[in-house]
Order: sequence, then C-alpha cells, then structure tokens
Amino acid sequence: MFKDRTDAGKQLAKLLTDHDVEADLVLAIPRGGLPVGRAVADRLDAPLDVVSARKLGAPWNHELAIGAVASDGTVWLNDSLLARFRIRESYVADQIGRQREVAAEKLKRYRGDRPPLDLRGERAVIVDDGIATGATMTACARQVRNAAAERVVVAAPVAPPDTVERLYGEADEVICVETPPYFGAVGEFYESFDQVSDERAEACLSD
Repeated sequence: MFKDRTDAGKQLAKLLTDHDVEADLVLAIPRGGLPVGRAVADRLDAPLDVVSARKLGAPWNHELAIGAVASDGTVWLNDSLLARFRIRESYVADQIGRQREVAAEKLKRYRGDRPPLDLRGERAVIVDDGIATGATMTACARQVRNAAAERVVVAAPVAPPDTVERLYGEADEVICVETPPYFGAVGEFYESFDQVSDERAEACLSD
C-alpha cells in the first residue's frame, strides 16, 4: 500500500536506480502519473515531460478498453476483443479520431508553447501511477518507440503480472514496485488516491 503518489514515486525511483536505469527524459502520463514522474525525474536527475494517450472504450462499456490512441495517432487495438464482440470498424475509426483529439488537447494543455519533443536516440522512462489493462501505456510506448527513442523503459508503482508480461513486447524493460496477482483497480493500492488537479499537475512540470 502506497501512502500517495509521491510516496509511490519515491519507491519506484529507488527501484529504478537499483536496476541501474538511466534516463535522458522521464515522460509522465497526465494527470495521475505526474506526481510519480516528478519523484522519478528528481531521483534520476532527468527532465520531466508528458506523453498522452486515451483509451478506446467498448460501445456498451466505455471502461472496457478495446484499444488506445496516442496524441500523435499511434494506435493499439485489442484484436481479440474486437473479433469476439464483432465491433464495427466504423465505430473504432470514430473513437480513434475523437480520442486522439482529446489526447492531443491534453498534451497541449500541459506542454504549452514548448517545442515538440525530439526523442531520437534518447533513453526514455514512461511513468504512470499504476497500470491496469496497459492500453494507454502501450499506445504511449509505441509512440515513443516510433519517435526513434534509443531505449524505452515502462515504470509504474503497481501493475498485474499479465499486463507486465504483455508490456515487455512494447518496451526494453518494465519496472514495477508491486505486481499483485489479485488486481482490481490502481486506487486500491493507495491510501490516498485523490484526483490530481490541473494546478498540481502543472506544478510538477515546473518544479
């Protein structure tokens, strides 16, 4: 059980240093990943920035991830779910377009007028406050990989073992403090898991 996101970030940062992970850049998924990413960036002595993706929800349950899209249009789709439930291609295409716009707007909100990131040859650590299905993290990892990053490390305080295993297909390394076999929701592993305000998120980037 983590006290809060800052405590989780400090524990994650220690684990990353124990694994001799080096970073040119720490990329946090807003908003929950930013307090975690701040602690990690401070420990690794690397700048903190953001990477954004949005989950694609099923037609009858928007919490069920049938895929995800990053702000640059990079897409991951859960092909087994799409086939099992015969989800229409038109619905998927519509969701990709809508959610890409939301992801891009979120990225713009936090990055402001700063120039686009150049990740070519960089060692990037992508951080979130926890990983459940891995949909958004997968889209983010693919985006960073497609941007020609030299090394991609996925890091989070908590994630289920099966998700960690899948993410090894997207990243060079996956680092988690806890990988509990019984996993309901990320918030279950925090004493305090309040929503991160825009003000706090922006403060994490300006520290």
